[in-house]
Amino acid sequence: MVWWIYAILSALFASLTAIFAKMGVANINSNLATGIRTIVVLVMLWCIILARGEAKGFENISKQNLFFLVISGIATGLSWLFYFKALQMGNVSQVAPIDKLSVALTLILAVIFLGETLSLKTAIGAGLIIAGTIVMIVK
Repeated sequence: MVWWIYAILSALFASLTAIFAKMGVANINSNLATGIRTIVVLVMLWCIILARGEAKGFENISKQNLFFLVISGIATGLSWLFYFKALQMGNVSQVAPIDKLSVALTLILAVIFLGETLSLKTAIGAGLIIAGTIVMIVK
């Protein structure tokens, strides 16, 4: 499969995540909702890893790999906590697009920390995302 098919599937499931999460946080604590979701993700992923025999790569994980995976996990957890709280307080139609500001921020951080180059087309796209976020926030 081509990489962009996976990216489109990711976007599709991310949009379903927003809809289902909004329905799931109704009348419960957003942190509890995030915890439940996290358990589901954890069980689902480990079932896939074990079923495909992919757990045997554990001994190949370096301290650097582990460090970055741990801090990535912390960032993911914080993102989910804030996302669920935002969904609980706001409309999905506003929260989800603003959450996608992460795309533009990722492009900027990839240039700064990973030395990636930014094409004019990508820079314009990031600028439009940032502009769209400002439009969503300003009343």
